[in-house]
Amino acid sequence: MGSTGSIGTQALEVIADNPDKFRLVGLAAGGTRAEVFIDQARHFGIAAGNLAIADHEAAATISRALGFTIPSGPDAAADLCKNAAADVILNAMDGSRGLPVTLAALAAGSTLALANKESLVAGGRWVLDQAGTNQIVPVDSEHSAMAQALRSGRRSELSRLVLTASGGPFRGWSREDMWEVTPQQAAAHPTWSMGQMNTLNSATLVNKGLELIEASYLFDFPASHIDVVVHPQSIVHSAATFCDGSTLAQASPPSMKLPIAHALAWPNRVAHAQPPLNWQDAQTWEFQPVDNQAFPALELARSALETEGMPAVFNAANEEAAAAFLQQQICFPQIVDVIGVVMETLAAQSGPLASSLADVYELETTARRIAGEQISQLR
Repeated sequence: MGSTGSIGTQALEVIADNPDKFRLVGLAAGGTRAEVFIDQARHFGIAAGNLAIADHEAAATISRALGFTIPSGPDAAADLCKNAAADVILNAMDGSRGLPVTLAALAAGSTLALANKESLVAGGRWVLDQAGTNQIVPVDSEHSAMAQALRSGRRSELSRLVLTASGGPFRGWSREDMWEVTPQQAAAHPTWSMGQMNTLNSATLVNKGLELIEASYLFDFPASHIDVVVHPQSIVHSAATFCDGSTLAQASPPSMKLPIAHALAWPNRVAHAQPPLNWQDAQTWEFQPVDNQAFPALELARSALETEGMPAVFNAANEEAAAAFLQQQICFPQIVDVIGVVMETLAAQSGPLASSLADVYELETTARRIAGEQISQLR
């Protein structure tokens, strides 16, 4: 799900490189890269009933090219999950629109390889309640690293989780330095190649806030016991500290192919998923504390976890504010300012609660409305 994006295209490369391990049975995408989707469908020989496109016009274009009609619309991807009879469904969609796909994959009984962190952030514990034991496998490199490290000890021995962050393109900048940042500057990630929204979220450290929330939910672990550390080289992807003082970290060159392959084959490993570290090369790894004054998103994410449903507000407000920044309606530091105002406004009311898909959508709608009002005042 989300086959034409950064994670989706890399996943298809992993599948193509390992025909003895994987067989692709379905593809879904938004439709913005129609030609890429057409090539994917043809290359893997996907049957007519196992394709889905969100955009109706794009679906019509793709249908003409392939010679058969492709289901389209906002529910097409979720419907495909229900009917594909897949062992594993990779949700690589972006934003909270991936939530219905996550729910459909869980309801279908498929293993959910989750790259769409926003759907778990938005749905919270209610989504986890829909999942069976070990049904959700993380794809994000940080959560994959944590999952691998946790296999080294018993859960009762776990003391802390360590979430690493590259620091983004503005590591070392002050808040004052960032008022003139352009969308082009925010799109230049120093170590990773990602989609536009993920790259921008990494620049604000909102992405790390989302990952903090996801880690707390995925591993049922309090945010107060999850450390976040800046690691510019992006070699150590995350770690787990155990009660005896031992910290076990997962390290590899910055590439998404390893965590993608590991999620698709979980709990097994895929040989030669990516080149390993070369220990004959001299290298230095740095670790630094996060500057929470310049990048307040992490502390907002921690506070969001204190109220059920507030992570959905955090995510929805960010999506609105990030879009406004990309349209040059607000300045870079104001992205997180808007999130804070929206959270504070809703916290002053009766308090968010998400116990159904309708609740999540209502929370998101309210958060987006308040964010829009705040953005209008800042223009």
